[in-house]
Amino acid sequence: MFSGRLWELFIDSFPKILIPGLTVTIPLTVISFTFALIIAVIMALVQFANVKVLRQIARFYIWIFRGTPLLVQLFVVFFGLSRVGVLLDPFPAAVIVFSLNEGAYCAETIRAALESVPKGQLEAGQCVGLTYLQTIFRIVLPQAMRTAFPPLSNSLISMVKDTSLAANITVTEMFMVTQRIVARTYEPLLLYLEVGLIYLIFSTVLTWVQRFGEKKLASYGHKEG
Repeated sequence: MFSGRLWELFIDSFPKILIPGLTVTIPLTVISFTFALIIAVIMALVQFANVKVLRQIARFYIWIFRGTPLLVQLFVVFFGLSRVGVLLDPFPAAVIVFSLNEGAYCAETIRAALESVPKGQLEAGQCVGLTYLQTIFRIVLPQAMRTAFPPLSNSLISMVKDTSLAANITVTEMFMVTQRIVARTYEPLLLYLEVGLIYLIFSTVLTWVQRFGEKKLASYGHKEG
């Protein structure tokens, strides 16, 4: 299917694309998703507690970041804020945007999981002398996170692919490296298929991890039952 030159280009470019994937794309995903989860848990708990003012602030945040394109958010933070004197390097800017964006989506996932926990669990915790916060963090939230694990894992896999947008603000992740190789070799079909293959490999590994995690949580649930 490919000529000898194309195979040689494929083999030569594979590590050049993979290394930025391992050193930039994956760290960007892990750091951003970690912050996103922290934001999401806070936003979900604020809504679950139904504190009126805080709930409205949380809903406004979620509305903004779910209702506007991720690429626009990247441009606003990286290019737009520089106009008002806020200068950010590309990688931190990408982390901020991906964290806030993904945090908004994950907040809704965790909120729904919290609301799926039977109300009796909260009441039972308080009956045995636990405070509201102790009941939330020791009883309700662990059960909710178990329910939320599959959709949160899907969000993580989606974020791996979304990091390709960071190339638009000059983050040297593997998609940008691919674009540079394409500009030099004029072989877009081969190279974009190649970077797509690497994204597929990353996503497949995470899918295996997700399945393993779901099995462990399911076995834990059976033992608990």
